Amino acid sequence: MSSQNIIFKPIGTIHTPFDEFDKIPRQGRFADNNQGQAVVNDEFSKGLKDIDSFTHAFLIFYFHQKNESLKLLQYPKGRTIPRGVFAIRSPLRPNKIGLTIVKIISVENNILHFTGADMIDGTPLLDIKPYVPDIDCYPDAGKGWFEQKEE
Repeated sequence: MSSQNIIFKPIGTIHTPFDEFDKIPRQGRFADNNQGQAVVNDEFSKGLKDIDSFTHAFLIFYFHQKNESLKLLQYPKGRTIPRGVFAIRSPLRPNKIGLTIVKIISVENNILHFTGADMIDGTPLLDIKPYVPDIDCYPDAGKGWFEQKEE
């Protein structure tokens, strides 16, 4: 298989109260009071129809301001053992793609209002997908290295 470039066109922009990385919570799930808006470009706004019938959605976005060098082994925050980039949720990734599940508050025209924001203001939005518990939740899923104690 040959290597090829893939080009994504953002469908909109995510707005949050965070203008600095140090202010962003580690996970949106633990930041239910952090509101944000996904402003969808007019050409895609019809695609928001019925998204507000769901309580939650996946926001897929691009880490556009993370210019640090990629390290395949990284130390997760507060941890002493390095882990592979694909076993952690660091924004320092080969393709700089982020994924957050947010709680939908409302939809007004081309704006999806949500809570659980954990991205910087102005983040390019790549896609929105509904969160469906019957499909997306695996209650018996393991926690991987999170279950291990560090010495």
